[in-house]
Amino acid sequence: MEDRWLSVDEIADYLGIKRDTVYKWIAEKGMPAHKIGRLWKFKKDEVDGWVREGKAGESND
Repeated sequence: MEDRWLSVDEIADYLGIKRDTVYKWIAEKGMPAHKIGRLWKFKKDEVDGWVREGKAGESND
């Protein structure tokens, strides 16, 4: 199992979304991300679980 850290660009490509959406989901939807210095990093299994739970599709109204 691959357990490396993914960058914003890599996670955006993996999910088929734009970089701006990744930053929005971190701020507004609690997307699992880890800030290392000035960079956001992601674990694929954490993001997969978050998406499976339906968190990406929740409305924040």
